[in-house]
Amino acid sequence: MRVLLLGATGFLGRHICAHLLENNHEIVAGVRDEDSMHRRFPGVETIHLDLNHMQEAADWLPHLHGVEAVVNCAGVLQSSPGQSASAIHTAAPKALFDACLTAKITRVIQISAVSADAAAGTEYALTKKSADDYLRSLALDWIVLRPSLVYAQGSFGGTSALRGLAGLPFITPLAGDGAQVFQPIHVQDLAEAVRRCLESSELIRCTLDPVGPETLTMRDIVKMLRNWLDLPPARMVNTPMPIVRLAARIGDLLGRGPLRSSAIDQLVYGNISDSESFAAQIGFRPRSMCEALRCSPSHVQDRWHARLYWLRPCLTFALAPMWIGSGLISFANFKDSIGLARAFGLPGAFGAVTVWLFALFDFAMGLGMVLDRPRFLGGMQFVLVAGYTLGFTLMEPRLWLDPTGPLLKNMPVLAAIAVWTALRNEK
Repeated sequence: MRVLLLGATGFLGRHICAHLLENNHEIVAGVRDEDSMHRRFPGVETIHLDLNHMQEAADWLPHLHGVEAVVNCAGVLQSSPGQSASAIHTAAPKALFDACLTAKITRVIQISAVSADAAAGTEYALTKKSADDYLRSLALDWIVLRPSLVYAQGSFGGTSALRGLAGLPFITPLAGDGAQVFQPIHVQDLAEAVRRCLESSELIRCTLDPVGPETLTMRDIVKMLRNWLDLPPARMVNTPMPIVRLAARIGDLLGRGPLRSSAIDQLVYGNISDSESFAAQIGFRPRSMCEALRCSPSHVQDRWHARLYWLRPCLTFALAPMWIGSGLISFANFKDSIGLARAFGLPGAFGAVTVWLFALFDFAMGLGMVLDRPRFLGGMQFVLVAGYTLGFTLMEPRLWLDPTGPLLKNMPVLAAIAVWTALRNEK
């Protein structure tokens, strides 16, 4: 079957794509980053689709020629600069579903979430539910899949955060008392459910909740992941929800990270359904989390990821103040900075402009780290520190022997920048 798969480079999409390809389906991947898709899945037909701008059925029709079914697993946790949850979850899918009617593509599978209910009240839940309800009203062979927490050998977003919590040394902080409940389902079981929904003539016009066979608390899951990582037990510490919500609010302001207000609200709302009903409808029983983890033993890179997960923001908030402080100090001590420039052979107005530009550049670098923009920020930092080091070496080589080590200290800074850059891509 020729399938248009939206969100094929995402956490769910890449596993669904691989599973459908393995079962001889032809994939047309609708993604924002075509280069990433080509690297991950060489030979798969790829088209550039940005759901932020696909608001009309006419926008979709040119991409539906020869398509026999559509699987939509595109989504965002909540709106951020350049990413509208309303557009991605509601407006674009509705336009796509209308286009499917026009193109006579009847089989449409919508990946939603078990907590996509009005009672949840979050932007994520409401925008997802709006598209789900609209699809259910159409004369299509639709299926809405609403999974609980989805996990895999790898991780992304919330599952990465859980793994990061499991990897912390000595103590494991939990959101509140850690009693929030899930029915985790392995991504391969979800991908198999998608395959069966595509191929079955009986599974039509129904809403299924892909959930695992057991109900686990956040505390249970973190403990299970820690055992899977082969780490010794750690003391679990309850974190008051006001502190958790404050951290989520900071994530909202920064526009990234798994700690976002929507994620916390969805976490508190709950993520459970009827596992027996799902197993009966889909025709197989998903594995328990214990069974799935046992079949995929962890490796050293899994432990590295868990241990490094929270170190990346630590590096950000260590390096960013260094750049911001450097810029502010240069502005605050402008006369001294100009004197230093003159000592290095930069006369008059040229030296003043140079100091001003470098101070502004340092400040912008730190601000860019906090905002995580632009993409090449790590390379810019590395080049700047290396340039400073080389310039001062050529002009004042004796600084290498200075007791305060002004140039020697650049070596660990360069290493920290390299590590920060390597950890930057979370997908």
